[in-house]
Amino acid sequence: MIFTLADIQISTENINQHSILIAAVGYIIVFSALVALYFVFHNLPKIIHLKIRKRFREEGKEMPDEASLSVSGEVSAAITMALYLHMNDFHDNESNMITIKRASKNYSPWSSKIYSMRTRPSDLH
Repeated sequence: MIFTLADIQISTENINQHSILIAAVGYIIVFSALVALYFVFHNLPKIIHLKIRKRFREEGKEMPDEASLSVSGEVSAAITMALYLHMNDFHDNESNMITIKRASKNYSPWSSKIYSMRTRPSDLH
């Protein structure tokens, strides 16, 4: 039997005030969490720069300019690549080829399911 979209019927008898309230509260929680995460990640560099400035003031050093504190994308990519290559040096050189070998098992009546049946299928009729 083939069903089409026209065959689908939506029943609204199970929808009540409590289910609408639960759905609305769920959506509000999810979207507020997403907004909060956006503001955290958007302001994270500013918070890090504030901590760096505080550390420089505590140590009595002169604060460098903003351009020297930020790391460019090329430098980040080079550091990431160096770490990746360094971590791969610890592993063995493998061919990255997966082989599947079929293991032949000898027949054993101890694991046969037919001997664990209580009644034979022919005795059922």
